[in-house]
Amino acid sequence: MATTNSKDIFGHPKGLIYLFFAELWERFSFYGMRALLVLYMTKQLLFSDDMAFGVYAAYMSLVYVTPLIGGILADKILGFRKAILLGGILMALGHFFLTFEHTVFFYGSLGLIIVGNGFFKPNISSFVGELYEQDDSRRDSGFTIFYLGINLGAAIAPLACAWFAEAYGWHYGFVLAGIGMIIGLLVFNRGLKQHIFEDKGLVPNLKHYNQKKFGLKKGELIPALAFLSVPVFALIIKFHEFEHYLVWIISVFLISYILYILKSVSTREKKRLLVAVYFTVLYTLFSAIFEQAGSSLTLFADRNVNLVGMDAAGTNSINAGFIILFAIPFSMLWTFLNKRNANPNSAIKFALGLIFLGLGFVIFGLSAHSADTFAKTSMSYLVFGYLVLTIGELFLSPIGLSKMTELSPLKYVAFIMGVWFSANFYGHFFAGKIAKLTTVNPGETSILNQGFLGQVTTFITGISTEASLSFNSNFQQLFSYVSVYASFGTVTIIVGILALLLSSFIKKLMSGIH
Repeated sequence: MATTNSKDIFGHPKGLIYLFFAELWERFSFYGMRALLVLYMTKQLLFSDDMAFGVYAAYMSLVYVTPLIGGILADKILGFRKAILLGGILMALGHFFLTFEHTVFFYGSLGLIIVGNGFFKPNISSFVGELYEQDDSRRDSGFTIFYLGINLGAAIAPLACAWFAEAYGWHYGFVLAGIGMIIGLLVFNRGLKQHIFEDKGLVPNLKHYNQKKFGLKKGELIPALAFLSVPVFALIIKFHEFEHYLVWIISVFLISYILYILKSVSTREKKRLLVAVYFTVLYTLFSAIFEQAGSSLTLFADRNVNLVGMDAAGTNSINAGFIILFAIPFSMLWTFLNKRNANPNSAIKFALGLIFLGLGFVIFGLSAHSADTFAKTSMSYLVFGYLVLTIGELFLSPIGLSKMTELSPLKYVAFIMGVWFSANFYGHFFAGKIAKLTTVNPGETSILNQGFLGQVTTFITGISTEASLSFNSNFQQLFSYVSVYASFGTVTIIVGILALLLSSFIKKLMSGIH
């Protein structure tokens, strides 16, 4: 049921508006920088595609593993408010330091953003969940509106930052991203000063916060340790080829902590927590495929698409632009269906999200049919593919954010939100591996072009592996992209269908949560 009061705006808590705009500007900064990063490395720093994909994948995966730590520290010591402010300051510094063209600043800046995101990202999402009561039917709608804020920032930033980078130089694009983060902090701080959030998001235990370690209060020690950890993450990115060791360490930590939580909660909470883990696994696959957007799809657009009205960096705004168009209609759709008891349960939404994502990448594969003599494909396939995968994203991502806050035991909500974002850590790690499959050398064939997947690739792209070997380098490059997209799009559709078949069983485990 919905619980409204006089402080609500448009049927939602007033605090949602402030968190909406704070997240909008934070995402402006993040996606503005992300849109430039691979192109900056390949065109300005002259990294090879393989090196750029490796750095990008390591950076993006670490951005989504630090929320695990930031979530725990907010749950136990900092509270949402202080964690969000600390994270925003670190991220702003990271964006501004990217303006210095030096290796130390480059990797150090990425380290600052990684640590800052760990404090900011899980806690602002958890803060949204805290605005609603546990059984409030407005929750899915509220998170979809919040998700609109994320994508407003993500839509505007690539176009704005890319234009600044093109007109004035790469560093001005990064400065604009940093300014976006500062605006986000100011909006959030204004909400705090006006007491919009009432008693929500405060330090959970002042005695614990003020307890001294090494001569400092725990609450003061955390920012110091956060800054000291930056060089560690910078080195992990620089030596990204060893990142798989970190994947094992994080996996052991995650499994151990989740097992610890399972032992300390009720049977009902255990079932719900297992569903949260299941959704996170599905989201990992989603992320691994979806996150080709910032890496291989950006280079595909740059090299093999006849772009109209934007450059390759600007194509990163297409997905977010569609989110802006459809987020409110989807929010209204869930509310409309909910009133008529016809709203699909979350397990079905996740399955449909995967199916639509797979279809989007199959469309990218189909673009090979439109290739001209320069191996350039029609931009309409790129746009339509993004449209279809965006529909999949709206079925899955905002719903996942909402469900994590419902499925989590109350004492561990920020950590479980961190677990949800760990899907992006694993997703980006595997996305880097997938992106590297697009860098097959001329005259070589990918493992994806053999057996069943080889037949699928030929059917979707209209190009056989044997025929691709006789093409010039431009067409071989095109085939390396579309064959990967066709193969992984098909695999994602198959997994989505299996998830659809499992949906009724998963619904029972959710114990009354829709």
